[in-house]
Amino acid sequence: MSNMNASKGKENSTENLPSTQTTKVKTGKEFTLTAKEATHDFGNGTKLPVWTYDGSVPGSQIRVKQGDKVKVNLKNELSEPVTIHWHGLPVPNSQDGIPGVTMNAVQPGKTFTYEFTASVPGTYWYHSHQDSVNQIDKGLYGTLIVEGKDEEKVDKDYTLVLDEWISSGESSMEGMDHGSMTSDKDTKDTDDSTESMDGMNMDMEEDMSMYDLYTINGKSAKNMETLKVTEGDTVKLRLVNAGYISHKIHVHGYDFKIVSTDGQPINDPAIIKDQTVTVAPGERYDLVFKANNSGTSYIESHDDTDAAKNMVAKIVYDNSKKANDKLNPKESLPNVDITKYGKTTKSEFSLDTKFDVDYKMNLGTAMKDNSMVYTINNRTYPNTEPLDVKEGDLVKVTLKNTSKSADHPMHLHGHFFQVLSKNGKPIEGSPLMKDTLNVKPGEEYVVAFKADNPGNWMFHCHDLHHASAGMVTEVKYKGYKASFTPDSKANNKPE
Repeated sequence: MSNMNASKGKENSTENLPSTQTTKVKTGKEFTLTAKEATHDFGNGTKLPVWTYDGSVPGSQIRVKQGDKVKVNLKNELSEPVTIHWHGLPVPNSQDGIPGVTMNAVQPGKTFTYEFTASVPGTYWYHSHQDSVNQIDKGLYGTLIVEGKDEEKVDKDYTLVLDEWISSGESSMEGMDHGSMTSDKDTKDTDDSTESMDGMNMDMEEDMSMYDLYTINGKSAKNMETLKVTEGDTVKLRLVNAGYISHKIHVHGYDFKIVSTDGQPINDPAIIKDQTVTVAPGERYDLVFKANNSGTSYIESHDDTDAAKNMVAKIVYDNSKKANDKLNPKESLPNVDITKYGKTTKSEFSLDTKFDVDYKMNLGTAMKDNSMVYTINNRTYPNTEPLDVKEGDLVKVTLKNTSKSADHPMHLHGHFFQVLSKNGKPIEGSPLMKDTLNVKPGEEYVVAFKADNPGNWMFHCHDLHHASAGMVTEVKYKGYKASFTPDSKANNKPE
């Protein structure tokens, strides 16, 4: 891995690059997002070259209304091809932004226009899906908010994007501690060439400690995000995890409700007191609380790492004179179990539904050519077995994590799925609709979705180190023909 970037010193130079700007909020129906380089000051003495949409980290927030026909022009001013994937929002397959699968990557100096209808309200995000493990690490992401026609009004609406960085500035693929993870993975099936490590001592599984700089909205330490409120405000927090590590978030000093996850509403959410909410890579959680703790308080990470102490957002009242709340990131608090949260009600699927397709995905780890790979049913992409469906099919998928220590936040493009059971027990709380689900070692979930959006759709782990090392498959609709012609010169890298 150490030889991946021979020009690393040059790339890490911040000379001659403009400084990042404050993230803009863009409203309307037509937008331009420009991918370009900048230098970002994290606030702890660290400055790094970053890749951005519109010169900020995160990139511009796009806010549209449910039902809007949206047009986004992606202008590429970087030295490498890029795309935009609209994470969680169901769009036509041709607009999903997957190089080599739904489009050719947008080349340096070129522009591509995405068009879709913002049909489902909620909190979403967008990011490059070209060599995404590295391009997202460099900062190529932003948020997309679809305002619902009937959504509850709030006084303040804040989006908090969680991320983690390598302060040395090297790429995440360089920093990984298990060899060249992608070696020869696309040359043949791995059935005969991998040695399964399931159940073995997995000390070799990835070490994420090189991510030593945690941020909220690109800010850390003295630059921490400040959320201004007025006494009595109803405040919405949209938590988005754009990184590769799960984060336990505590809203210090407030009772709150989780009103939605991955943009999908929770039925009859209960008041939560003194619990953390774990946000896994790719997931989103919308929290609502009442501003009734006058003074200064915090939203803080309770992760068990030194870097977590800088993952903080300060809540400041407009009449506040002094801080009256102290940070306590080491406080031991229980974590909300989203599979038991809210109240049950009628839903589209149950374990008794008659399904047309029943697919099992064992999410594992293996060695191949002295390198770590991440597998689905002992295979690595592009040789994983696809989920073949017909439009209208009801599809059941069993996700089982057979890795010893690695989480696998599994993300399905183009669809929401309902979580039906965890470790053999039916979900107890609200019907749980998601597009990203974190499957921890030893866990097994059954999920279901309707095949109602024709195309070729990726289904992959959103720890993108795992995706780039093989943990990707596709949902393929029978008879669907992609509307683009793959270009061998486009350098398409879909993982």
